[in-house]
Amino acid sequence: MKFPAPVSIQWIADLIQATLSGNPDAQVTGINEIHRVEAGDLAFVDHPKYYDTCLNSAATFIIINTKEVTIPDGKTILVVADPFESYLKIVNHFRPFVPANKTISDTAVIGEGTVIMPNVFIGQHVRIGKNCTIHPNVSLLDYSIIGNNVVIQAGSVIGSDAFYYNTKKNREVWYKRMQSCGWVHIEDDVEIGAGCTIDRGVTADTRIGKGTRIDNMVHIGHDTLVGKNCLFAAQVGIAGGTIIEDGVTLWGQVGVSKTLTIGANAIVLAQSGVPSSLAGGKTYFGYPAEEASTKRRELVWIKRIPELWKKVMD
Repeated sequence: MKFPAPVSIQWIADLIQATLSGNPDAQVTGINEIHRVEAGDLAFVDHPKYYDTCLNSAATFIIINTKEVTIPDGKTILVVADPFESYLKIVNHFRPFVPANKTISDTAVIGEGTVIMPNVFIGQHVRIGKNCTIHPNVSLLDYSIIGNNVVIQAGSVIGSDAFYYNTKKNREVWYKRMQSCGWVHIEDDVEIGAGCTIDRGVTADTRIGKGTRIDNMVHIGHDTLVGKNCLFAAQVGIAGGTIIEDGVTLWGQVGVSKTLTIGANAIVLAQSGVPSSLAGGKTYFGYPAEEASTKRRELVWIKRIPELWKKVMD
């Protein structure tokens, strides 16, 4: 999330009551989680396992719960007892939850020629382009951006909160929701089927590229970047932080794990599972998904196991 205008790191330190090490006049441009952080951003880390990753990331400013670290050149750290709670305080200051008081928010912008069917909900700061069709019972939640010529079928939810939690097993409630303050950006000429869910980014964008087609009951997780002209069949599920490059086809019930990349023009056949990155331009099948020709040969040999075993026993 980018702030409306840069603020001094000293102002942030005062807000969260942190001890500051570094230049107090340095300007912070936004707050981001580690997978999407950029120079000028503020990030947080609260577990020793991830200290080095965060300290050596692109983040210029880091909220941390220890002074016993080596601070890389050019970094400023803010030391607090609970970095996660500090993250929530910053997000709630810059992007507080504002309950809706009407079906279509006064802050929404709807383009010329767009059709809004009955029972559609449009939240705060939603932007819809020209010549779109939004079918009944669609929810376009806060900070969603819809391009031109987009079709969203009945019952889909765009911009729901990320399934993303801070986990501590030394407290009564183990999982505390990491409040989402990002966006969903649906580019031009996208079609989204019925009953789909597209989560907004935790702190950045979830993006669906131009010309992509999404079938019914597809789930796309937070901060996922989908390229242009992709095709997703029914019941595809994509976890958060994943990159799907241009022209990828995912057939029915394909499951894709988090923070991986599927290369351009790859095809993943139905009911396959993708636990790690796949190169583009190939067809994949099975779990773990491998090149389809290899997987089919494996299945032929598996079917022959009883016959081969019988020969050994005889």
